Amino acid sequence: MKKRLESLLEHAITSLKNDSILPQGITVKIGVEQARDTSHGDFATNLALMLAKPAKSNPRQLAEKIVAALPSDPDVEKIEIAGPGFINFFIRATAQHDIVKTVHKLGSGFGQSTTGKGRKIQVEFVSANPTGPLHVGHGRGAAYGSTVANLLAATGFEVHREYYVNDAGRQMDILTTSLWLRYLEESGEAMQFPSNGYRGEYIREIASELHKKYGNDFHYAANLVMENIPADEPQGGDKEIHIDALVEKAKTLLAKNYRIIAKAGINTILADIKGDLAEFGIQYEEWFSEQALVDSGAVKAALERLRSEGYLYEKEGATWFSSSQLGDEKDRVVVRENGQMTYFASDIAYHMNKLDRGYDEIIDIWGADHHGYVPRVKAAMQSLGADPNRLSVLLVQFAVLYRGKEKVQMSTRSGEFVTLRQLRNEVGKDAARFFYVMRKAEQHMDFDLKLATSHSNDNPVYYVQYAHARICSVFRQLDEKNWARDLAGGMNQLHLLTESHEISLVNSLIRYPEIVERAAHQREPHQLVHYLREIATHFHTYYNAHQFLIDDSQLRNARLNLIEAVRQIITNGLEILGVSAPESM
Repeated sequence: MKKRLESLLEHAITSLKNDSILPQGITVKIGVEQARDTSHGDFATNLALMLAKPAKSNPRQLAEKIVAALPSDPDVEKIEIAGPGFINFFIRATAQHDIVKTVHKLGSGFGQSTTGKGRKIQVEFVSANPTGPLHVGHGRGAAYGSTVANLLAATGFEVHREYYVNDAGRQMDILTTSLWLRYLEESGEAMQFPSNGYRGEYIREIASELHKKYGNDFHYAANLVMENIPADEPQGGDKEIHIDALVEKAKTLLAKNYRIIAKAGINTILADIKGDLAEFGIQYEEWFSEQALVDSGAVKAALERLRSEGYLYEKEGATWFSSSQLGDEKDRVVVRENGQMTYFASDIAYHMNKLDRGYDEIIDIWGADHHGYVPRVKAAMQSLGADPNRLSVLLVQFAVLYRGKEKVQMSTRSGEFVTLRQLRNEVGKDAARFFYVMRKAEQHMDFDLKLATSHSNDNPVYYVQYAHARICSVFRQLDEKNWARDLAGGMNQLHLLTESHEISLVNSLIRYPEIVERAAHQREPHQLVHYLREIATHFHTYYNAHQFLIDDSQLRNARLNLIEAVRQIITNGLEILGVSAPESM
């Protein structure tokens, strides 16, 4: 109905232009919104107010002219002009009820659209370094990224979900060295573990497996390993210099065996990440390796392309990208003094690769602490000759987990963190995913463990799922009574649905496609969450006020068709969120 009304208004604007009431060159985006208060109509538009200034007309008088130029529609009962020039549409109840028929007809396809048809979008999310298990902070980015991708797919976009595996560079070297030092402990050496190493229990477990498999193949005496290594931070040294020296010592002593340890660490941790995300309902079309990008020569090729365009220069032994020319606050190093390429160099090559793959839009979902990284990546895209607006960076605040009043620390190095797997085991996948997307991604979030596990109406995911389960229970009771359901007959009796609770539910059904489209366009899954909570509220209120399995078969079948439509929409919405729709609870 919303699109029909927009079409009617478009026809009226064309007619007013032809009659010279509106200038030919005037353009406006016609918007129709569903009214919250149905006493003011079912739909409304502020079109006259938007056109008043460019048309040099009084908005209310212009609204009258727009209404006069509207073609008739049998489903529009009346049109009123309110306030300074709002146009309110009242729709016939029979037309409103048609939404129940539409939901039944389209089923799981209801709410989907072709808005993005023909457009390819790549969504890259999570992409945590494979240096340890995913923690609860990563979980929010996972739930948000997955749901944004699902929303885009539901609105017709061709979506490519991707995880960028940072399996090259300094952090991988620190991980490898940390594993080797724990391996040496397994071999009987007393090692002073570096303050900047990775400490979690998972490091010890991988090191133990390495020792079981390779015995003493990688063993060196502790005094040889620590020979000429600068002091660590607790002993008055520099922790960065200390760990870098240990990395170089590991590479020197281990030679080719260094890669064996590195691969063991990366493969084990990455397999854990993949399994964790799969259990969390996250699927990717591609896991893109940074190391493969480096090995292919793509990073060097990207830097050469920047050099040929005049964006690279040498200073103090390092190679710099002049990103300040393109909106960044300062220039950035792409090759360090020691010849090692920075993460940013790889990111430039990675985004060049994305562009070369022909995506119409690239969406990167990063933690909010990476906000300063956005200008330099956009600058790199611009320097490569691409429109930086093809890149959208969506920032996600980490969720903060509380146990009572104590904030849980989440440091990958120290190992003192709550993993995503632990959270999922405690509250369940459904509650975790639902809670993670209840608020705007850029808003801070405190995760309430007690609420997430409660079986009460205060728990939003339980409340929505319970609405679905209640509807399923009604149909089980119908079968127990051996009553036949007349689906077609119920459709012919929808006009009997005149109770205020029924009208509220019908109006909620109508809004679902608009909610999905707007949530996709604005990249805001929380809009869908709020909608599902709202329709669940309407249903629970209806359930508590009225009987469905009544003797009046005509009204009974009409009501069953209505609540079946509600069940279908809850199912569709929860599926986009990656949350199950249980039939009993």
